[in-house]
Amino acid sequence: MLINAELVLQYQRCKRRTFLDIHGDKSQRDAPNELLQKLQQDKIAHQLSALAQMTYHQPDYSYGNWEKAEEATLELMQLGVEYIYKGVLLATYSEGYTLLSRPNLLVKQPGQSHFGDWMYVPASIELGKRPKQEYQVVAAFHAQVLATVQGVLPETALLILRTKNSNYAVDLFKWTPRMQQILEEFIEVLELPNPPEVFISRQKCNLCHWYSQCYAAAQSEKHLSLLPGVTPLRYTQLQDIAISTLESLANTSPSILENLVGFDREVAPKLVVQAQSALERRPLVLPYPPPIKDITFTAPVELYFDIEAQPDLDLNYLLGVLVVDRLANTEQFYSFLADKPEDEGLVWQQFLDLVWQYPEAPIYHFCVYEFDTVKRLARLYNTPSSLVRPVLNRFVDVYEQLTQSVALPVESYALKAIARWLGFEWREKEASGAKCIYWYEQWLETGDRTLLEIIQSYNEDDCRATREVKDWLVNFFQDEYGLRLA
Repeated sequence: MLINAELVLQYQRCKRRTFLDIHGDKSQRDAPNELLQKLQQDKIAHQLSALAQMTYHQPDYSYGNWEKAEEATLELMQLGVEYIYKGVLLATYSEGYTLLSRPNLLVKQPGQSHFGDWMYVPASIELGKRPKQEYQVVAAFHAQVLATVQGVLPETALLILRTKNSNYAVDLFKWTPRMQQILEEFIEVLELPNPPEVFISRQKCNLCHWYSQCYAAAQSEKHLSLLPGVTPLRYTQLQDIAISTLESLANTSPSILENLVGFDREVAPKLVVQAQSALERRPLVLPYPPPIKDITFTAPVELYFDIEAQPDLDLNYLLGVLVVDRLANTEQFYSFLADKPEDEGLVWQQFLDLVWQYPEAPIYHFCVYEFDTVKRLARLYNTPSSLVRPVLNRFVDVYEQLTQSVALPVESYALKAIARWLGFEWREKEASGAKCIYWYEQWLETGDRTLLEIIQSYNEDDCRATREVKDWLVNFFQDEYGLRLA
């Protein structure tokens, strides 16, 4: 069986995924995700940009014919060419397993090897901006296979990252032992009769082609990973004290959890109440919520604010504001959109002009991104502090207020999960922040204005969903407060 670097990479992210990639029914995989396709395209573009700086040779072979590919690669190594792109190397690892290395580049350096007074080091061209552990382990994997071919293990491998001065030297003395340990664990997992236990981690799992299958398994098991706040570390700690179900966690005294790794006096009681909320399927007030007076109630005029951004371009291209005038009983949505990246400054000024029309109105948003982005845009466009500071002082983070005060019977505290629990629905059923990134890039490439209209609709619904959550929170605490006075 062949073990390649991609499997080693994915194993570090999820043991279950690699098992399913090899043993699972491929017809059960999800359709490719648009954002994942975009990331793959971005990675190819990054690789081509890096390769444009060098003259390289590429071995001639048909994909999948790895023996022929290695033969062609070895011919280039024996010739001593400076750079080899998409070389292929093979090494027997243990009975039944062969390591297949396909580094982005093999780079010639001075040294002694089977080929003469030169040797090669592997270089990986990665889309990330920092040398993550998973990248360095994969680099060590390539170096290990390379060492069996050329007779010497280089001291370092290279990572070419997506930053200025991006060449990073991987210390193989440090990372080779860790890579070997991961490889042994990986083979043990492959030889299991069943896939490893499911664990749903939203940020890591959403782009995986096995997500639907794993999520269904987790739901059928009522797995604790579906409970907000249960991280892999905390789950391991809970397992160690025989807490593996919602019922057992909901009936646990917080004092038992406080001294566990990953818990403290604040996390432990909140997690217990979160389990109780999920079990009872109703919202519950958290221990030690903020004083009632600190939870902002209704104002005569309220603004609801949401941003759409294009991270690759460091661009905030859509600033959406819903103006709710409760006295006049009116609503108006303003969509400040940059048709092209250079219009960001204009959009920023339009936003400022609007919010200053309502100098007393609170500005509600969901999560800290909007607050941080306004500060960044103010710095970028040299906006006077006198125009920005009073605006920032009016910002109210609905997410922060909610998560500090109440536990909801939801699997995630993302805006979509909470608003949908309340019965709110987005007009664009499949829209998401990730898809908007893909759609805006498509707009820049095709000029199809329909894409912008979809993004604007989604952005408006985000603002309206924020209002829905905020109003629910106000009503919930007014009811609670009234009950306490009774």
